[in-house]
Amino acid sequence: MQHQLIPDATLVSNYIQGQEVALETLIVRHKQKIYSFIYSKVYDKDVAEDIFQDTFIKVINTLKRGAYNEEGKFLPWVMRISHNLVIDYFRKNNRMPKFDNTGEFSIFSVLSDSSLNAEKSIIKDQVESDVRRLVDELPDDQKEVLLMRIYKDMSFKEISDKTGVSINTALGRMRYALINLRKIIEKHNIVLTN
Repeated sequence: MQHQLIPDATLVSNYIQGQEVALETLIVRHKQKIYSFIYSKVYDKDVAEDIFQDTFIKVINTLKRGAYNEEGKFLPWVMRISHNLVIDYFRKNNRMPKFDNTGEFSIFSVLSDSSLNAEKSIIKDQVESDVRRLVDELPDDQKEVLLMRIYKDMSFKEISDKTGVSINTALGRMRYALINLRKIIEKHNIVLTN
């Protein structure tokens, strides 16, 4: 009997009964779809590979515990596991992917900010930690505005209210902060591009 003809459900029960090769067939059969889905969220081969492996570790553990519900189809179930692991990954990295909340699990749901993929966000985190050290060298009034704007995401109106200066003064301080930051970066000879 050819592997392609064996239904997923049969392979699952074969695996539960101890046929290790049955799981291999399932992984080979669905790898492309599951991996592509994960990659479409994280845009990083290594991260996608890790999440893919974690997905199947969870699958194996669930099957071995006998906690798999036969009514569900195998592929959507595995997709849900990978979907949850993707969310965990972004939660750990303080970025949330945006999944449509139609209640339907959609393979086409996309990142809320697909321009900032996982690799870039790692670089951004590194840059931010470097920049935080440089920001400390700024005069206090400029540092205050910069931190409120960049790290607290406050509007210039909110900054103006909070600091008791006019919006123009807040804008001016921000501009000087950025000019000074550029000078500090040049002084330290720091490269902020990847």
